[in-house]
Amino acid sequence: MSATYEVVVIGAGPGGMAAATVAAEAGLKVCLIDNNSTAGGQIWRGVRPDTAQKAVHGSSYARWNERLDRARCTVVCGSEVVAAPGAGALSLENEWGCHEVRYDRLILATGARERFLPFPGWTLPGVMGAGGMQALLKSGMKAGGKRVVVAGTGPLLLAVAAGATKAGARVISVHEQATLGKLAGFGLQVALSAPGKLLEGAAYRWQTRSAGFRLGSWVVRAEGGERLEQVVVTDGSHEERIACDWLACGFHLVPNLELPQLLGCRVEGGFVAVDEMQQSSVAGVACVGELTGVGGLEKALVEGEIAGWAAAGRTDKVRALGARRRAGVRFAARLESAFALRPELRGLADRTTVVCRCEDVTHGALAECKSGREARLHTRCGMGACQARVCGSATEFLYGWQPTSGRPPVFPARVETLLGASAER
Repeated sequence: MSATYEVVVIGAGPGGMAAATVAAEAGLKVCLIDNNSTAGGQIWRGVRPDTAQKAVHGSSYARWNERLDRARCTVVCGSEVVAAPGAGALSLENEWGCHEVRYDRLILATGARERFLPFPGWTLPGVMGAGGMQALLKSGMKAGGKRVVVAGTGPLLLAVAAGATKAGARVISVHEQATLGKLAGFGLQVALSAPGKLLEGAAYRWQTRSAGFRLGSWVVRAEGGERLEQVVVTDGSHEERIACDWLACGFHLVPNLELPQLLGCRVEGGFVAVDEMQQSSVAGVACVGELTGVGGLEKALVEGEIAGWAAAGRTDKVRALGARRRAGVRFAARLESAFALRPELRGLADRTTVVCRCEDVTHGALAECKSGREARLHTRCGMGACQARVCGSATEFLYGWQPTSGRPPVFPARVETLLGASAER
């Protein structure tokens, strides 16, 4: 089973929704594909049209969701891209089977995931990613009475703490590894260029005002028997134990580069390199949102609009959005600088700490390897079910190993799907 479109958009978060909507409104035949059950991505997860006005960024969701509904755009949810069998073709898999979609132009809006760094005890039940906790809370996870510590780095920490507080948890403290100097400089720049973002952060802090907020502080280890009982934090000079039920820990975001790399898009500085029209190094393939730099909602939306207009050949519309795009790119660069990981985090794992959870590979085993390739050959690090989505960014930070280029399947797939993709070559 196959279908052909003028434009295919992969990823139905804000950037993908904007790109698909604009291209469809311009009269193109468009298909928007996402692996979740509904459009919206992580930032709009759990938001519905009838509840949008009460949600954070809900007004933006309502506006774009309404436009997407009105546009003549095919939306395919619950489907995963697993391979690119040939030029202008993608293989999809869902619960009903495997399908092929063909395109003239492709827009990638595959978003980002949080970065995990291993430390003793990080695999204990009760320890989860900050973004993972946010997704679970938005999906209805019960948090009443739970004692929560939030730690790591990035703007997501306060948002997660606010979400946990709203869900009834008792957030004890938030630990941001960035220094006061870094955040003060970032806050001043944001106040001058995007005061709304500063107000949003202030609102999150007000909602979590009963919790401690500590800068230049990070988790050293998590302790417990069968599950988490307490965490040990440090400011570099002394340690403190904090009893808790849950630890939400994440070290900012890294882009989901698997599909761009599979298609051959050039990556520079950890992100896909694009021009002012969001076009990558591969003809006919554009990338938007976190793929080109982690910059949040506004950057994703404007880049999605630009990619959609560019696909329709509307360079006048693209030029009109140039200033907003440049502001988003500057904000992403400031985020990257303000929340850069401190070198002390490389020393958290001891020799027995698991780094690759899929294959149970320890830091001690990996420290003996000279490259990612050697690590894969000798330990299978990065070869498990997640295909290095968890340990890949960690080993890059810890050992300086660069990620390998993409290869099919992009996600674990059924054998019949792979056979179908191979037959198309």
